[in-house]
Amino acid sequence: MEDEAEMYDGIRAQFPLTFGKQSASQTPLEAVHNSTRRSDQNLSGTSSSTPSKGNDLPSLSSSSQAWLNSLHPRNRNPNPSSGINSTSRDGGSAPEPADSDADVVIGPPRAPAGLGSDEDDGVMVGPPPPPPSSGRDGDEDEDEDDAVMIGPPPPRNLQSDEEENRYRIPLSNEIVLKGHTKVVSALAIDHSGSRVLTGSYDYTVRMYDFQGMNSRLASFRQLEPFEGHQVRNLSWSPSADRFLCVTGSAQAKIYDRDGLTLGEFVKGDMYIRDLKNTKGHISGLTWGEWHPKTKETILTSSEDGSLRIWDVNDFKSQKQVIKPKLARPGRVPVTTCTWDCEGKCIAGAVGDGSIQVWNLKPGWGSRPDIFVEKSHSDDISGLKFSSDGKLLLSRSFDGSLKVWDLRKMKEPLKVFEDLPNHYAQTNIAFSPDEQLFLTGTSVERDSTTGGLLCFFDREKLELVSRIGISPTCSVVQCAWHPRINQVFATAGDKSQGGTHILYDPTLSERGALVCAGRAPRRKSVDDFEVKPVIHNPHALPLFRDQPSRKRQREKVLKDPLKSHKPELPITGPGHGGRVGTTKGSLLTQYLLKQGGLIKETWMEEDPREAILKYADVAAKDPKFIAPAYAQTQPEPVFAKSDSEEEDK
Repeated sequence: MEDEAEMYDGIRAQFPLTFGKQSASQTPLEAVHNSTRRSDQNLSGTSSSTPSKGNDLPSLSSSSQAWLNSLHPRNRNPNPSSGINSTSRDGGSAPEPADSDADVVIGPPRAPAGLGSDEDDGVMVGPPPPPPSSGRDGDEDEDEDDAVMIGPPPPRNLQSDEEENRYRIPLSNEIVLKGHTKVVSALAIDHSGSRVLTGSYDYTVRMYDFQGMNSRLASFRQLEPFEGHQVRNLSWSPSADRFLCVTGSAQAKIYDRDGLTLGEFVKGDMYIRDLKNTKGHISGLTWGEWHPKTKETILTSSEDGSLRIWDVNDFKSQKQVIKPKLARPGRVPVTTCTWDCEGKCIAGAVGDGSIQVWNLKPGWGSRPDIFVEKSHSDDISGLKFSSDGKLLLSRSFDGSLKVWDLRKMKEPLKVFEDLPNHYAQTNIAFSPDEQLFLTGTSVERDSTTGGLLCFFDREKLELVSRIGISPTCSVVQCAWHPRINQVFATAGDKSQGGTHILYDPTLSERGALVCAGRAPRRKSVDDFEVKPVIHNPHALPLFRDQPSRKRQREKVLKDPLKSHKPELPITGPGHGGRVGTTKGSLLTQYLLKQGGLIKETWMEEDPREAILKYADVAAKDPKFIAPAYAQTQPEPVFAKSDSEEEDK
């Protein structure tokens, strides 16, 4: 059976693995993971930032490898390509290689010095020897240092490895989801860890699917919720069939899982003074989250100074309006908001530096149950509840992260300083077991540390690790997905943006592991298409552009029959009360004039002569006024003129 299997494998090796359109990865997974490695753990000698040619491997971030190595906590080997660690198990220096002329011993490992072994000058092949005992002589140690080990390197300091791996942070490998042209300000991963949403300051939302992506890591859909408005937050529903998109406009949008618009919430009337009487927000949104348990309820905060709870089935009005407590009347923006893990409590951060918490109970109103005045000296960018409801984390522009005990909110439990923040969407995230919480830092002008991802211990309240993400880009949002055990961090600046995914092949599941080793689909003969040659596309009516509605309307208005346009009044000489070019509106008048029976001579006569020819007729047969005065005044009496000119 073994011979048949070997023969079959030998024959199968002569053919490609797949035929046609489908194409599996020809690259071993080990080479794929080595190409995305962040530290010097790649013993093959190739740089982890440059994948091997011809393998279509996913690319690492554009950050320099030396900068990553300087920040990595496990980097203790200055020569990664040698395959031999520079530190021994007891912390001493690495042994010097022996001369090439030394004898090579092949067989079981030699016994340690002092146990009857005479082959001190040989080269050992096999597992490393056990650690040296404390009672050995110095001469024997010198002879032991002359040996050159061939095989796997000795283990590192076990105590330091245990301290680092105690939290089991997946940091060994990294891939980057690119596509945005500005900083990525919003991040949302569904509960299964298969679909990722990213929003950016370039006004777009990109959708990634690990199951459908290959090593090119391209998004399958791009959306633009509101033109000219930055994307500020994205949130999946509890059932992951819809997601909420919050932008800089006053209206939030709801999309289905495939990116089709389901509706947008109404905008309120900005001329109404009382915000409780408006049907929606009147200013730009700052944050929004879906209810963690109920798939019909969402929460939004706005620059108009209010928080609103919405029903997804009713886009025309909100369910509840929450007005924060203020020191004096006015409209102070609410910078961020969040639910607790059970959806029974709401926390909001107000622009005056206060943190306010409301418990959802029957008959509750806008009066907060917890009010912390001047919690931060600058605007708060992120709030996060712990799952047990005991802690509240706050992140601010003042470069600090504060840990609050909800049972004692007068003073914070711990304040972490020196965490620069320049983005209003910088958030805080918990690890799956909530032993750690993490946040990102922004890049400052004169600083050389770059964008970092900082991990803190919840019990000890101390900084555990700082992971370098990019030397030039700031880290805005972060997340640690519990199901796939991978860390997400969004970064970028004014010219570029990307989502960095940190994973460990031994600790993580699915997610980036699925698409990192999947080669792109090969082109086959069926993909070849001959483009038709069109010589004169406008010669056929099929390719002609349809006239616009405006032009059609203007053409109809010019047509007197289609527009039913009435006759306009005509100016000029006429006859019989009608004026026109036909010199008469009646057909008989037109015919008589054309035949010469009706002659119009009044235009050629002198007006004075035309009047005086009726003077004799008026004297002989007077009409109108003259017969009325014939008996009483037979002779007309005219008034005498006083002017001298008339007398002359």
